[in-house]
Amino acid sequence: MTAQILRRLAQLPVVLCAVLLLTFSLLWLIPGNPMEHEGRQPPPEIAAAMARQYQLDSPVAFFGGYLARVSGVGWVLGWHDRPFDLGPSLRHPDWTVNEIIAAGFPVSASIGIGAIAMALVIGIVAGLVGGLRPGSWRDAFTQVIALLGISVPSFVVGSLVLVLFAAKWRLFPVAGWGTLSHAILPMFVLSLPFAAYIARLLRFGLVEQMATDHLRTARAKGLSRRSAAWRHALKNALLPVLSYIGPAAAAAMTGSFVVEKVFAIPGLGRHFVEGVLAKDITLVMGIVLVYATLLVLLNLVVDVLYAWVDPRIDLAGSAGERR
Repeated sequence: MTAQILRRLAQLPVVLCAVLLLTFSLLWLIPGNPMEHEGRQPPPEIAAAMARQYQLDSPVAFFGGYLARVSGVGWVLGWHDRPFDLGPSLRHPDWTVNEIIAAGFPVSASIGIGAIAMALVIGIVAGLVGGLRPGSWRDAFTQVIALLGISVPSFVVGSLVLVLFAAKWRLFPVAGWGTLSHAILPMFVLSLPFAAYIARLLRFGLVEQMATDHLRTARAKGLSRRSAAWRHALKNALLPVLSYIGPAAAAAMTGSFVVEKVFAIPGLGRHFVEGVLAKDITLVMGIVLVYATLLVLLNLVVDVLYAWVDPRIDLAGSAGERR
């Protein structure tokens, strides 16, 4: 297993380079001028000087220089002062992308971890309720709630939650960041789509496992449906949930753009939206790099756990088999 993990880690730079190239190509092609700030355009000679300073006059030079900074090659060769430098923000000249991510990532990660924890609790309970009694009114109720959780946009749920729990009943702050009370509502809103998917995955997994021959044999020997599910079916039914947690955790920890915007939270999602609108290439690429790294590493962790839970699964091919 160690050799397979090392092989997967060795593939990480190649994956990240491909992601960065695709992101950069899309950003370069979209309309807009990163030299303009809030509708104010500098004189042509100043704009040209700034473009040369940031290498925006040549896409090849810009991307090559960016890779040299990010990979640490430029630092090794003495071209830059520090390794893994994500460059300056074009929208915030006084801030580097490293500083913006260092300030925003802990906020997004805190909300994301809390949201995933809430999603696991809500989703597993709902999945157990529906999966143990398929076709019952409890199953129908959890299915409807899960469908709503997946279908209703986050900005609708967030706005409704703000009106009820913050504006009307005044149980939580309306917006901002700094205390646990500021985080509860964003965590809850962010957790709902993930909880809905977890509930559906676990419910379908339980129904499928309860229909297998060894579960029917266990029931015939006198085990109750709940005991058979708990002892024999739940472990296998949780495997699809485990597969889903990796990308879900990466998405949650890097920030939900809509949730952070609704609740005015200074996380990565908010910076990402502002960076796209302002065509801040370095900022957007830095945030995408963080997200892609988290996604690959968390998927690797999930694959290792997957192989540990079910030793019959080969780690090298588990990702392909699960998808």
